[in-house]
Amino acid sequence: MLMRLRARVGYLVARRLMASRTFVERPGVWRWMEGQFARMAALGDVQAQSFYGHLLLFRGKGLGARQEGIRLLKLAAEAGEPKAAYQMGAISLSEDATHGPDGVSAARWWALAAKAGHPLAATRLAQLYRVGGHGLPADAEQARH
Repeated sequence: MLMRLRARVGYLVARRLMASRTFVERPGVWRWMEGQFARMAALGDVQAQSFYGHLLLFRGKGLGARQEGIRLLKLAAEAGEPKAAYQMGAISLSEDATHGPDGVSAARWWALAAKAGHPLAATRLAQLYRVGGHGLPADAEQARH
């Protein structure tokens, strides 16, 4: 229990420090902050998984960081975190060395995000159903819904 409390406090301090460019630009402080984010995400905190997943996906260095970011985002999305679910939909439509675009998967993630209240997910889902593509047939009725 003390370990979780210590992790939570460290995570909250690191999140506050993110607002200061001075701390973010200091390599030692940044490594400490990343450690706090990683520890909280490893403890299963959905918000931390989403935040650190986004951080690794967009600011991480190398394929390993990107893959870990996607893994954390997927965990958070499966737990119902709307921003992570939206991002998983966007990742599903992207193409990289590991997979091609997948419209069915994108529709599933964006439906989950829209159900959780993410407004852009509903818009993107309607657009995807309207035009179809990447394995998802166009469906005007679903697009209106």
